[in-house]
Amino acid sequence: MPSRSIIPLIEEDYAIVSVEPTDPPGDMAGTGWHCYIIEQGSNTIRGYQRGDIKAVTRAVEEIVMRLNERRYGRSGRVHLTMSAQGKKAKRQ
Repeated sequence: MPSRSIIPLIEEDYAIVSVEPTDPPGDMAGTGWHCYIIEQGSNTIRGYQRGDIKAVTRAVEEIVMRLNERRYGRSGRVHLTMSAQGKKAKRQ
């Protein structure tokens, strides 16, 4: 695996290019499917989700937010708990 220092960094954030109604992908059935496209520089992510346009757009916005958080090293929500050993030491 190459060293992180020689991997070129892409300056642009992930962004939504489009969310559009589409036919069901592959062998999927039903109605209300949307195709979304997310880009970051020359990278493209194409996905499909079922739902109304507002719900799908909100879901894609969440995906983009999490992708960009990962780029900057923010881990988002963290829940820390004290180990049993730590609790024992505190009681003494």
